[in-house]
Amino acid sequence: MVTRLSHYFLRTLREDPADAEVTSHRLLVRASYIRRNAPGIFAWLPLGLRVKAKIEKVIRDEMTAAGAYEVHFPALLPREPYEASGRWESYGDGIFRLQDRKGADYLLAPTHEEMFTLLVKDLYSSYKDLPLSIYQIQDKYRDEARPRAGLLRGREFTMKDAYSFDYTDEGLDASYQRQRDAYERIFQKLGLEYVIVQADNGLMGGARSEEFLHPTPVGEDTFVRSAGGYAANVEAYTTEVPAAIPSDGLGAPVIFDSPNTPTIQTLVDHSNAHLEAPTPGVAGPGTDGATQWTAAHTLKNVVLALTHLDGTRELIIIGLPGDRDVDDKRVEVAFAPAAVEPATEADFERHPLLVKGYIGPWSETGPVLGEESATGIRYFLDPRVVDGTAWVTGANIDQKHVHTLVAGRDFTGDGFVEVASVRAGDPAPDGSGPVELARGMEIGHVFQLGRFFAETLGLKVLDENGKLVTVTMGSYGIGVTRILAIIAELNNDDKGLIWPASVSPFDVHVVATGREPVVFEVAEQLSAALEGAGLDVLFDDRPKVSPGVKFGDAELIGVPQIVIVGRAAADGQVELWDRRTGERETVTVDEAVTRLRG
Repeated sequence: MVTRLSHYFLRTLREDPADAEVTSHRLLVRASYIRRNAPGIFAWLPLGLRVKAKIEKVIRDEMTAAGAYEVHFPALLPREPYEASGRWESYGDGIFRLQDRKGADYLLAPTHEEMFTLLVKDLYSSYKDLPLSIYQIQDKYRDEARPRAGLLRGREFTMKDAYSFDYTDEGLDASYQRQRDAYERIFQKLGLEYVIVQADNGLMGGARSEEFLHPTPVGEDTFVRSAGGYAANVEAYTTEVPAAIPSDGLGAPVIFDSPNTPTIQTLVDHSNAHLEAPTPGVAGPGTDGATQWTAAHTLKNVVLALTHLDGTRELIIIGLPGDRDVDDKRVEVAFAPAAVEPATEADFERHPLLVKGYIGPWSETGPVLGEESATGIRYFLDPRVVDGTAWVTGANIDQKHVHTLVAGRDFTGDGFVEVASVRAGDPAPDGSGPVELARGMEIGHVFQLGRFFAETLGLKVLDENGKLVTVTMGSYGIGVTRILAIIAELNNDDKGLIWPASVSPFDVHVVATGREPVVFEVAEQLSAALEGAGLDVLFDDRPKVSPGVKFGDAELIGVPQIVIVGRAAADGQVELWDRRTGERETVTVDEAVTRLRG
């Protein structure tokens, strides 16, 4: 049936919404695809649902081709499965929790690994039932602290999550590859550029984890790639550790006065004014050939506070080359599931051995209370701080620093952590050359979960020998509503949206202009003919709306093929308007049907 705009639930806006930060948010609201209900929460209107359904169909088709079966879980779920997996606590403030009238705890599902695992446990018990892949397309809920950019980061979002179940690692590898291949076909069909990057495996481990990132300036993820083919998000990048340096011939640590030098730059300036020139190459990477003190010669000491799942607060110190900063995402991954934040003034007041601006891993008086760290606080090192490297750093005395402090000789750490910022030109860990940095938006994630959930929730099957074995799982997610927003970001002009034909809400938008009855009669006949040819037709049959308003709405809504029925209708002619190219062409009514059907 032809959809008539005179009766369709649609009201376009001429002004941008005040809270719109990105193009997709602005145009999807103005064109009546979505409406904001609360921060990060949107109502879906008929146009938006049609596009969303088109994207979901592409996904369903490829999931079916990959041998996966669709299921559907509720969004409201009980506490117990998530408590068994430990995620009731580890999600912290990131999920919505609620109670029923009897006081039982529930949550709005942020993801469904536990429920998929329990479903298969309930139904399957033999290796003969495997491999199995099942999926759903369902809404998820996460209490984002800063929902932003419309559909790109919301509190409610639609996601396709699939899970594979195998009883051998080889089976998991095969299931993983089938899903990975399906993802490539999905994104190619949707016309989305993507980069497959190595991703962090997170708390649950697993052998492989890869993200599909769409390169875009509005992306929230930073990833690195080399000309030789290496690609990873910054959380998964690993530092190429330099070789240890012989420390023979280096003198003992020397404490020196350094008034008013609480920052790396002030320390560098003071060192160049008062110290002898550094020995080239005795500090970390970036100091070879240096004849003056630079930030790379200094050891920066960053104090962070970890809040553990049991609520305890712990301070840690991270020592890293002074020309690097701590990357927020990398440090979040390194210390998960603890929450990480900078130490506060109150934290410093509770730890008098922390001399702000002059902290270091060594003290002239030696370790405190038998601790390795001079401050009595756990001390971690960047991998570049290898044995034999000599540093300028804080002496743990106000207004004093120390030079010729040698790693491995004068201080050690409680471990190494990958938290330093990654820079363009850093070497790829696989030896494929220097990396460049780019911004991207995650559109998919394929992940070998392994046996974490199956072991936790007791999913076992009998193998060929009648022995119980723990099932191994894969997890595969696609952000449906995020993809819709990205497609909108990519396909628009200053007038409005221009949808690709594969996801457009309608195939053809017929616009009747003028007041003569013949215009509406021809437009009516043309719409029926197009519908009869198998096309979805949006017919602007509004009788008292000016051509300018109709054209403006057509441009804003973004159906790629528009037919204008105007004055020439009496002569059996209409105008074809291609929104993608802007080209217009006058043709006969019959030719219009033939060409649009083709």
